[in-house]
Order: sequence, then C-alpha cells, then structure tokens
Amino acid sequence: MILKGVGAVGAVLALLAVSATASAEDLVFDLKNHSSFDVTEFYASPTGVDDWEDDVLGQDVLAAGDDVEITIGDGRTQCRYDLKFVFDDGDEVERKKVDLCETGSYTLRD
Repeated sequence: MILKGVGAVGAVLALLAVSATASAEDLVFDLKNHSSFDVTEFYASPTGVDDWEDDVLGQDVLAAGDDVEITIGDGRTQCRYDLKFVFDDGDEVERKKVDLCETGSYTLRD
C-alpha cells in the first residue's frame, strides 16, 4: 500500500514538473507603444517561419503611449521573432530577428 501511495505522489510531482517546464517556455515581454499611433494588430512569428501567427492583440488595441505585457505561449524555446505591427492609419512595420529574451521588451517609436 505504501508503494502505491508513493507512486501516486510521484506521478503528481511528474505532472507538476511537466507543467512548470511548459510554462517556463512561455515568452513574456513588454510591448511599449511610444509612437503617435494606435497599434490595431500585432503579429509575432518565430524567425524562419514563413507565415504570420495569429494577431496577438485580437480585438484589443494598444493605444499610443501605452504599454502591455505580452505572453507568447507557443511552447517553443526560440527567442528570435519577426514582428509585424499594423497601425490605425493603415501603415505596417515589420522587424526581423528581434531577440525578445535578451531585451525583455520592445519599444515602438515614430
């Protein structure tokens, strides 16, 4: 009976370890909009991926002068991402090979 209890505890600890590892792979950074325009769409795709991932902002808008914490929970361990910003005036800006792990933030400027 004791061995079964230890096995169950071991299984729970193993699941917790897997969960901790998965969340440790989430990429978290601050996106700072120090431009004069609202960001209506924001895309981040790992460098080397040909297509853009989903719009990170969804229905939200990052207003000029505002900051937001972004979490990319794609399970990848990659730090370099290509970024695409769409502004409320229709302009688009792309930045390639941005190391988001090293900087911990990304700032948009005019």
